[in-house]
Amino acid sequence: RFSKEALAFQERIAARSGLGSCTYLPPAIQCQPPEPTMAHARAEFEAVMLTSVENLLARTGIRPGQIGIIVVNCSLFNPTPSLAALVINHFKMRSDTISYNLSGMGCSASPIAIDMARQMLQLYPSTYALVLSTENITQNWYFGNERSMLMPNCLFRVGGAAMLLSNKRREYFRSKYELHHTVRTHLGARDAAYNCIYQQEDEQGEVGVKLAKELMAVAGEGLKVNVTTLGPLVLPFSEQAAFVVNLVMRKVLGRNLKPYIPNFRKAFEHVCIHTGGRAVIDEIERQLRLGDDYAEPSRATLYRFGNVSSASIWYVLAYLETIRGVKRGDRVWQLAFGSGFKCNSAVWRALRHNNSPHAAWEDFDVGEMREHLASLPNHHHAAKHKG
Repeated sequence: RFSKEALAFQERIAARSGLGSCTYLPPAIQCQPPEPTMAHARAEFEAVMLTSVENLLARTGIRPGQIGIIVVNCSLFNPTPSLAALVINHFKMRSDTISYNLSGMGCSASPIAIDMARQMLQLYPSTYALVLSTENITQNWYFGNERSMLMPNCLFRVGGAAMLLSNKRREYFRSKYELHHTVRTHLGARDAAYNCIYQQEDEQGEVGVKLAKELMAVAGEGLKVNVTTLGPLVLPFSEQAAFVVNLVMRKVLGRNLKPYIPNFRKAFEHVCIHTGGRAVIDEIERQLRLGDDYAEPSRATLYRFGNVSSASIWYVLAYLETIRGVKRGDRVWQLAFGSGFKCNSAVWRALRHNNSPHAAWEDFDVGEMREHLASLPNHHHAAKHKG
């Protein structure tokens, strides 16, 4: 269905996107002709998420009947019965399971789902909360020729993650992380922010998601608002004091100074940046002055798996555990962006050493990834890597 110009455009974008050659698309998109049916979309969800839940339950030793809360987020595929109901049915969960299905919330939805699970765990004592984060590609591949709507084809790929949270006291001693903060920012009151990621039909009636040219500017504004709230919760006093002094000198004394950007490296040992694309990761690294050692796990995730939407921050954390290891006491910042426009953060502290390999990162070649990224145009991070 694509014109020659649309195919050429997608090839150019894909070649410099930062994605490698081993990302995943669903079978319904790869077959000829494509078959983006409801049945294939459900099959994609089942293949990704039911397998993830089965693996999670096997590792933790938790039975489906012990789970009291389930939160599923999937932005663009929301059938009836819901995806949460699909999971409950498959695993034969209890009839009193509290279930939520979050839709239309974009790539930043996983911290929202985590926050909802946290709030539910404050209401329901001594239970488990299952959080599933994914996106569905089968029915959301764009077959038109509008460039601004072709970009998601070049970036989004199949993926998903399953997480288990608990408020049981005895689980503290075997839990991997403790949730310290969630900070949610929503710029939807501003038209430019609301419209910068927008699902619509093109002139030929093909449905897709349009990415506006204002997207990066809006993301920068969302980040600024989010870290303004997050900073006082996580930054050491010295960084907060430096920020206040700079602000007073600029606003009160009228000094011509650049705004002080706090050093978030002093607040976190690890940062999981949503893999929205090369430009997103580069911009977050630049704005927060993180350095490539903090940004490389997100670049590796984009390279190996593509933009797996809300699940991407969990792939990044899995990379950190597998390739580098996360030490007890390390602080982890998950930072996600999505339609609305939203910027959301989740802050965790490691309760033990986490260096067990994840199957998703089995046999991953870090050197090959760095070589590929260094060959891309406008790549300026390889020389700064400390390795």
